[in-house]
Amino acid sequence: MRLKSTETRSRIVDAAYQSFWRSGFTRTSIDGIAERAEVTKRTVYAHFRSKDDLLAAVLVHYRELAAERLKRIGDRMPADRDGLIDSYFGQLVGWASTTPRWSGSGFTRLVVELADLPGHPARAIAKQAKAETEAWLAAKLAKARVPKPQQHAREIVLLTEGAMSLTLIHGGRNYIDAAARAAKHLVKLG
Repeated sequence: MRLKSTETRSRIVDAAYQSFWRSGFTRTSIDGIAERAEVTKRTVYAHFRSKDDLLAAVLVHYRELAAERLKRIGDRMPADRDGLIDSYFGQLVGWASTTPRWSGSGFTRLVVELADLPGHPARAIAKQAKAETEAWLAAKLAKARVPKPQQHAREIVLLTEGAMSLTLIHGGRNYIDAAARAAKHLVKLG
């Protein structure tokens, strides 16, 4: 019986992940999640006290997926600094151009959506995920012998977030390419 409960919970989290990703938090209903998961609304509430609790579970799941994605990205990166930056932004272009209805970073979109709720637990989870990405990038830069890797990682993360936002606004890869050039320039300046 416990296995079935775990499978049901996982189905609900997967359905909520897809729903939140496509429609955002506020536009997603528990009814829609239940329908997508092929369970009743009552079953959703048997596993999660509220939509906020379900969101927290989704974000924990999404952090795991993001960590796996970073590992795959890192595995494809060359060790030299210019190659590393080209690969990093090149893979961002690949993600943006091959993902149907690409909409940027789910963590960023969620925090923007919850901007008027500074104490919302989802914001803390998103903050931690972004910090993990920055630390991962700093480690990659340090391994490539880039001076001030933490500082440059923060600058590259900032460029990445801006590039994703502007790519969503304007379309095309121009802003991602510009972010890659700016990152190389910053790293060369030391």
